Amino acid sequence: MEIALLGGTGDIGEGLALRWARDTDHTVVVGSRDSEKATHRADDYRTLLDERGVEHDVIGVDNETATERADVVVLSVPPEYAVSTVETVSNGLTSDDVLVSPAVSMDRDGAGFHATPPEDGSVAQAVAGAAPDVPVVGAFQNLAAGALSDLDTELRTDTVVTGDDPEATALVRSLAEEIDGLRALDGGPLAVTALVESVTPLLINLAMNNEGMHDLGVRFQ
Repeated sequence: MEIALLGGTGDIGEGLALRWARDTDHTVVVGSRDSEKATHRADDYRTLLDERGVEHDVIGVDNETATERADVVVLSVPPEYAVSTVETVSNGLTSDDVLVSPAVSMDRDGAGFHATPPEDGSVAQAVAGAAPDVPVVGAFQNLAAGALSDLDTELRTDTVVTGDDPEATALVRSLAEEIDGLRALDGGPLAVTALVESVTPLLINLAMNNEGMHDLGVRFQ
């Protein structure tokens, strides 16, 4: 299977790319608006994995090409660019693809971080509105990018997966659990994704205000 990470040069994209490349035999396609930037970052990822003696299949291309060739497309871009990115790559999307939204819209003031969901209710729902013919799944919103991209960090965390298409949701849960130490939980339909996204600013605030909680994640017991 080919997994495209649009904006795969950023924090969450890097972490998912490295983990999937290390822990699975899927092809990881690192996308970017700038194909040269995607190529360079893919080179960086391959070098890091080579140093660990990991067999991998990582390539770097522009976002449009990444979308055209992938089965699963992860929108690992900042929330303010999620919808516009979908619109840009829409010609490469089909009803057989799965779009995954890990983005969280939030803001910071003197008290800390706060969720600032779009009018649609959540970033994932806004993405679904921009791609009405493609199954959209919310996942990976509450993962700490620093822990994810540090392959020396042993994960023991959960990701809540939401979506309205049972097959698409099951596929994303399966892909998530192929990452060592990551457990995927069924969070219900896409309409509840705002609840999942709102946990992220809470985690960041906890990490900021409590010693020893850097790169905090969630494990439901």
